[in-house]
Amino acid sequence: MDIGRRVRELRTRNGLTLEELASRTELTKGYLSQLERNLSAPSIQTLEDLTEALGTTMSEFFTEDAEEQIVFGAKDAFVDDEEDMSIHWIVPNAQKNQMEPIILYLRPGAQSKRVDPHEGEEFGYVLSGRLLLFRDGDKKGIRVRRGENFCMKGDKAHWLMNDGERDAAVLWISTPPVF
Repeated sequence: MDIGRRVRELRTRNGLTLEELASRTELTKGYLSQLERNLSAPSIQTLEDLTEALGTTMSEFFTEDAEEQIVFGAKDAFVDDEEDMSIHWIVPNAQKNQMEPIILYLRPGAQSKRVDPHEGEEFGYVLSGRLLLFRDGDKKGIRVRRGENFCMKGDKAHWLMNDGERDAAVLWISTPPVF
């Protein structure tokens, strides 16, 4: 196994610089650079410290990556049914990605959970029914109908409400993940 390549891969996947990883592991930036170029070999203790700082385990570190799954179906989704709504997490472990898509089903009169202000953006495409999009300070909300979409910054708290007489569904995508 190419340990240096694996360390570099996990470091960049986590958005860390050599300096940031060095700070988290109390190793030097120079040593980590040599390690990533396979000019140095880590001790077991050093490798345990690195895997912890990189958010993985020794077992996961040494597991060869399976081919990345890029197509997902109904069997991959996780469904969270609540009284007035149903959330379908359509991409497994999407919170590790830069974006998180869900399909939200709201029954008549139901309201989504409030999404607190965050860095990033959100996109929604109404698959069926009609919704009102509320942002902090809105009294009436913004109407979004089937076939229409919304795209906005996440800088204000916001939520959706189904004020129609039929169930509504929306494909809702957030970057970064906030759902």
